Amino acid sequence: MTGQYAVIFTSKRTPIEHGYAEMAVEIADLASRQPGFIKMDSARQDVGITVSYWESLEAIKEFKRISKHIEAQRAGKTQWYQWYDVKVCQVLREYSFDSEPLVA
Repeated sequence: MTGQYAVIFTSKRTPIEHGYAEMAVEIADLASRQPGFIKMDSARQDVGITVSYWESLEAIKEFKRISKHIEAQRAGKTQWYQWYDVKVCQVLREYSFDSEPLVA
């Protein structure tokens, strides 16, 4: 994965739920169909974090220009998020570990 880019979206939600889950699914699906998209990882407790991986900065910029994504950003600012933070980073290295399940 080296040489590719990661968009790190960290956020704190408001109590407003109306429309959020549907939009989150729609935006994830939309991203997955964009040229240059690689994958997305997400987790949420009190603070949520979503990391999407892209082949190029241009692919990230193109996704940001899509009208549905702009609509989601507006709704996020006015309804769903207390705050959010976005970082765009280049992936220089990747390490992973995957433990095999223990057999009893």
